[in-house]
Amino acid sequence: MMTRDVLLDMEQEEDDDEDGDIGDVPACNRPFLRAPTLPSGLVLENFDQMVLSSFGTLESQQDLRSPQFEEFNGKPDSLFFNDGQRRIDFVLVYEDESRKETNKKAYNEKQRKKRQAYESNLIHDGLELEATRSVLDDRLVFVKVHAPWEVLCTYAELMHIKLPLKPNDLKTRSSAFGNFAWFSKVLQVDESIIKPEQEFFTAPFEKNRMNDFYIRDKDTFFNAATRSRIVYFILSRIKYQVRENVKKFGINKLVSSGIYKAAFPLHDCKFSCPSDDFSCPNERHLLYMEWAHPRSIYKKQPLDLIRKYYGEKIGIYFAWLGYYTQMLVLAAVVGLACFLYGYVNRNNCTWSKEVCDPNIGGNIIMCPQCDNLCPFWKLNITCESSQKLCIFDSFGTLVFAVFMGIWVTLFLEFWKRRQAELEYEWDTVELQQEEQPRPEYEARCTHVVINEITQEEERVPFTTWGKCIRAVLCASAVLFWILLIIASVIGIIVYRLSVFIVFSAKLPKTFNGTDPIQKYLTPQTATSITASLISFVIIMILNIIYEKVAIMITNFELPRTQTDYENSLTMKMFLFQFVNYYSSCFYIAFFKGKFVGYPGEPVYWLGKYRNEECDPGGCLFELTTQLTIIMGGKAILNNIQEVLLPWVKNLIGRCRTVSGSEKISPRWEQDYHLQLMGRLGLFYEYLEMIIQFGFVTLFVASFPLAPLLALVNNILEIRVDAWKMTTQYRRIVPEKAQDIGAWQPIMQGIAILAVVTNAMIIAFTSDMIPRLVYYWSFSVPPYGNHTYYTMEGYINNTLSIFNVADFKNRSKGNPYSGLGDHITCRYRDFRYPPGHPQEYKHNIYYWHVIAAKLAFIIVMEVGDARARETV
Repeated sequence: MMTRDVLLDMEQEEDDDEDGDIGDVPACNRPFLRAPTLPSGLVLENFDQMVLSSFGTLESQQDLRSPQFEEFNGKPDSLFFNDGQRRIDFVLVYEDESRKETNKKAYNEKQRKKRQAYESNLIHDGLELEATRSVLDDRLVFVKVHAPWEVLCTYAELMHIKLPLKPNDLKTRSSAFGNFAWFSKVLQVDESIIKPEQEFFTAPFEKNRMNDFYIRDKDTFFNAATRSRIVYFILSRIKYQVRENVKKFGINKLVSSGIYKAAFPLHDCKFSCPSDDFSCPNERHLLYMEWAHPRSIYKKQPLDLIRKYYGEKIGIYFAWLGYYTQMLVLAAVVGLACFLYGYVNRNNCTWSKEVCDPNIGGNIIMCPQCDNLCPFWKLNITCESSQKLCIFDSFGTLVFAVFMGIWVTLFLEFWKRRQAELEYEWDTVELQQEEQPRPEYEARCTHVVINEITQEEERVPFTTWGKCIRAVLCASAVLFWILLIIASVIGIIVYRLSVFIVFSAKLPKTFNGTDPIQKYLTPQTATSITASLISFVIIMILNIIYEKVAIMITNFELPRTQTDYENSLTMKMFLFQFVNYYSSCFYIAFFKGKFVGYPGEPVYWLGKYRNEECDPGGCLFELTTQLTIIMGGKAILNNIQEVLLPWVKNLIGRCRTVSGSEKISPRWEQDYHLQLMGRLGLFYEYLEMIIQFGFVTLFVASFPLAPLLALVNNILEIRVDAWKMTTQYRRIVPEKAQDIGAWQPIMQGIAILAVVTNAMIIAFTSDMIPRLVYYWSFSVPPYGNHTYYTMEGYINNTLSIFNVADFKNRSKGNPYSGLGDHITCRYRDFRYPPGHPQEYKHNIYYWHVIAAKLAFIIVMEVGDARARETV
């Protein structure tokens, strides 16, 4: 029965499926449901004979076989067929075509025939089906799927699934922190509630060695997660139609085309209360109470139970997220200490006092920052921003930047060790040997090639030339979208340059100390905030568009396994997200205010717009503002999407069935009204966290509170994700995973880049290095006039002088009389004054600062390299 195919020949009918979809395969080119390598030395061509010998011949049956209809037996918590013996491993849901309210009778009949052929092939392949009509909506039919013992064994061997041989009798090593057991016990899940799983030695299952395996009960030898994996493997590869010599196959194809409305494994009970069925393990209820419930927010996660219920792929995600959150505790404490240090010492900031002093900052006239409508302005209007900058641009920030370079290295190395432990504990060390090709890949394998190593024939989806063409097309598409992001960033820059002129003309030109708006709303601040908000909106819009484009490109590439598929999609999505989220931050940190020239010879962007200048205190505070808006806005939006939307959708679904709410509904119908997580649901969770990891590490020198905000967000994120999965989503198909996949090298790349970016932020964005150079070299002779090291006179020393008469083009509309007639004005740079033999050339202070900045970057890089070698 395993190879019996009942297919519909519809060559003369108009097909509703898309041409060349992933569920199509030329019927004459590929024997279906064959593995690339089979157990016990079986080769591909012999697989059909293997299963034929076990389940019958192709000609033994000719008629369609349909599932038997049974009435609901009134047991809402039952996980079995009506006979109470056969466990429900999967549920298929469809709308009865005969009861649809539509005029498309011919179309409905075609859909019905495809479904009947598919179900018949499932039965011929050894699965057992039982159909039950919905209690709340008689148009819906639920087809319950059960895999008998013989089918489970056959496919466990085919899929190389590791199963228990004997109990593990090796002694575990005691913890080095045994003296703190009383404290860790408070954080651990109570073992009397969630009992530890028994450990076994395992091996890939083989039917001819069945006696060697630890089989005490055939009903429990394959746990629920393994049974669901096997059934889904079968459902994804069963054919249902032949049209023009092309076979249509797979449950994913049927669901996407509307023939089935859903396909999912069952939760084992309600999340809010245990099942009345004594045979039910109540694992969902345990996970909700000990993992997802708010009262368990301080406890460690029950990773073994998560892995058992949802599979290793979900388990490794929550293990990584929990470990990342634990490591953030140290970074958050140090970052908070550095922030408090800056906050407490903000009133001792000498250079900020000089900016705010009416006799110093109030008498310093700054040069216009644009060519049209921009007036002269007094330095003390930036008093408020300079005081805030003292909090973030302090000596503590320098210490924190160095600390984070060490922290990110330790986090990655320690996680590798923790991941290796989980590989051993969860028996996924040799996972790559058991992972099967995706059915979409198998369907396209129509070309025969000779394997260069084994010298055997293999089927591949396309030739080498075709593979090159696909690679070029995919790379071109990715490059196009990255260029589109860069174009949007350029648009934001042009907006900044344009709107700054407007704010400069409209906002007050003097600071009288009485208007609170003047304290906070300077032209620079107004431009920065509005540009950050617009940038955030553009980021969110482009995210929605590119997600669909990236999936289309990856589907076109046709990766072989699900791991390859997700790794390919991961690299595309992260590359896009990296440019999308971080480009504006890179612009503010490393480009804004760096190439502006001086008032007499300004540098123009695109030959038209004069480049932006930073505040006299630098661009660091603007970078902090940008990070706060993007991180905060992203966290709020993600929580709305993750919590509010599923809850509202489920609420609406319950309201629609309120008329039948008095009836007792079975477990499968309750699960049907939950939300679908999707195959890529976990991918988006990873992506969200990795983007956050980038913000925490790449630009943390400008925002020491970023680890604290990330820590609070992640503590909530773990419980929110747990709450979603246990209460709002259907149970997902369990999947194996050895590690976090492509996210590991991405984090390593971010870590290397983070050391560079933080060193450059301290060196080129912050004013820490210029202040240190002034304090130790230019405040005392031979360059300074003070007899002791001090920061007094720093502002006057770092603002160069420009002669107004040296403006080369007065026709550009600079209102020189904005604050009276001025002979000179000041600007932010280190240049010789007018009248000097090298007027407007960089002075000795500039070269001292450049040397100190480069030395600091080298020291940071060398220190990080040594730390990596040590770890």
